[in-house]
Amino acid sequence: MPMPAHETMSSDGGKCCAVLELAVRNHPGVMTHICGLFARRAYNVEGIACMPTGDGSSSRAWLMVNEDERLDQVVKQVEKLHDVIEVRRHEGGHPVFGGLEPYFRS
Repeated sequence: MPMPAHETMSSDGGKCCAVLELAVRNHPGVMTHICGLFARRAYNVEGIACMPTGDGSSSRAWLMVNEDERLDQVVKQVEKLHDVIEVRRHEGGHPVFGGLEPYFRS
């Protein structure tokens, strides 16, 4: 049975189960802080999309991640980052990644 367009596969062939939608302050280094937090916890980010919003002083980022027992703790750590304004968690994927999928087909 084919997956809906907004559900995507993880690097290990499993279905990605969660997308974190972050509202962040937009300045150089913000994504480094966020991705560094995931890297220090050996938690792989399967996909990233980010765009500035409004007047450009903030951005919205979507992180596609595999859901496991560590995700709640990682989300709590992300929420503590100074430049993160809000974190929303979407179970079962998000259409933003389904819209990108045609660009990554070989």
